[in-house]
Amino acid sequence: MLIKKYFVDFALLMKETMSEFIADNAIKLSASLSYYTIFSLPPLLIIIIALCGFFFGTDAVNGEVFLHIRGLIGNASALQIQDALKNIKLSSNNQLITSIGVIILFISASGVFAEIQDSINFIWRIKAKPNHGIIKFVKNRITSFLMIGSVGSILLMSLIINSLLDLLNEELIKYFPIETIYIFTILNFIIVFIIITFFFTLIFRVLPDGKIVLKVCIIGASFTAVLFMIGKFLIGAYLRNSAIANIYGAAGSVIVILAWVYYSAIILYFGAEFTKVYARSIRQKIVLNEYAVQL
Repeated sequence: MLIKKYFVDFALLMKETMSEFIADNAIKLSASLSYYTIFSLPPLLIIIIALCGFFFGTDAVNGEVFLHIRGLIGNASALQIQDALKNIKLSSNNQLITSIGVIILFISASGVFAEIQDSINFIWRIKAKPNHGIIKFVKNRITSFLMIGSVGSILLMSLIINSLLDLLNEELIKYFPIETIYIFTILNFIIVFIIITFFFTLIFRVLPDGKIVLKVCIIGASFTAVLFMIGKFLIGAYLRNSAIANIYGAAGSVIVILAWVYYSAIILYFGAEFTKVYARSIRQKIVLNEYAVQL
């Protein structure tokens, strides 16, 4: 009976989340994010690779990132991103030009987080106060820069954990049967889930101009992480085996990247809607910061 009640409550929660998702036109917000990502992705990856490369070496991190991207969207689109990274050069004999290039790189990279922030604010019915536009803009950019560093730290943590697991697996397989591989596969899956949950918790907790209690953020982030891991497999399989890249010719690789980000953004914003609805269902209010008002 108790299980049935939980099932009914969850079904009602999902129904309300879907209604809010449609009412907020989150599909349009997802399309907007995919557009911003096309311009932000190369500089964002360059900064993250540079941060992680300080510890692991740039070539090693670059190869790891390329493998992850290729697993998600296929070889052609991954090569397109890799070519874009090679074409962005910061080296120059003029220190002023180099400094300006670094600033532009950071501003371009932060665009995707600024767009996510605005969209979640809209979903959570939050708006900046009329007389605090400039202050909020500066604060948003600083927050976006911090998020870039956070993404780099998460990737670095993921690389360290994966390296340790691979090393441990190689040692244990010498002394234990092949079944240990399955144990490490499950362990790796759990670690990936925790890392993704932490990332979404960071987004829901830091980016919006209002705060929901940490417990609700973690529940919402966990729900989003489950959707993301399922969606990553399904979307990746579809894009790798579909004819999208061939249909659009030379622009096919860019279209595939846009499609992957678009579907991923739908999952992110659906998770934001779920977090809002769940918080409301347990009577947890969004606490606004000093630069925001509730719509």
